[in-house]
Amino acid sequence: MRRTTRSTLYRAAFGKIVNALVEAVLMPLIAAAVGSPNFDSFAVLTVNGNDVKFGVLLTAIVNFLLIAAAVYFAIVMPMNKMIEARNRRLGIDPAEEEVAADVAVLTEIRDLLAERRGGPTSGTTAL
Repeated sequence: MRRTTRSTLYRAAFGKIVNALVEAVLMPLIAAAVGSPNFDSFAVLTVNGNDVKFGVLLTAIVNFLLIAAAVYFAIVMPMNKMIEARNRRLGIDPAEEEVAADVAVLTEIRDLLAERRGGPTSGTTAL
């Protein structure tokens, strides 16, 4: 299976899991605390017969924050822990990681230009 197709399938499956978590678990808990499963009818302002529903925006913000938290705690944190454990196992110290070649070249150019001008050299930036 092609990589893009596989990643699309994974994204779709994960999206359904997160939506189920939000709709079936988290929103009912919010409904129990607040009294409504969503905030759509919260803060409705009527102007010239038209409803301005701030609650719909609030519901979208809450859903976004819940999904972001789910992604962070389900993917980002475990991945960081796995990378950390792998680096410890391989004896890699993050403080000792080598500087990328392009960054090293740019640092050298900066130092040469500063030396030519007679200004400060390593570790400083001039505005």
